Amino acid sequence: MNDYFDNLDVIEKNLKYLTENHGEIYEAYEKFGGLVHEKGGPIDAKTRWLIKIALSTSSQYEYALRTHILKALKSGCTKEEIEHAILLVAPTCGFPKMMQGLLILRHITGDKKR
Repeated sequence: MNDYFDNLDVIEKNLKYLTENHGEIYEAYEKFGGLVHEKGGPIDAKTRWLIKIALSTSSQYEYALRTHILKALKSGCTKEEIEHAILLVAPTCGFPKMMQGLLILRHITGDKKR
């Protein structure tokens, strides 16, 4: 877990490399993602972010989960709503994945409770 947060700089540098060296591909990917997110259907923004949080928790892609949590908070989701989305992962995808998601949420929100 600490390795992930210690390597955020490396992840950011890798994204910078991609955008600088393959900008057109990255722009197309971003456009596709934006279209699916905004124009793909009738689900409201908060619900879309909560779904994306559950998906990235279940796939254990920490960087995506971190990004989706931050965007969900900006879109008006509460910590409790985000936590509920993460808890919902356990019955279908597994308790360890849910626990990892909770750790990431708690790290982002500065939750120091034991």
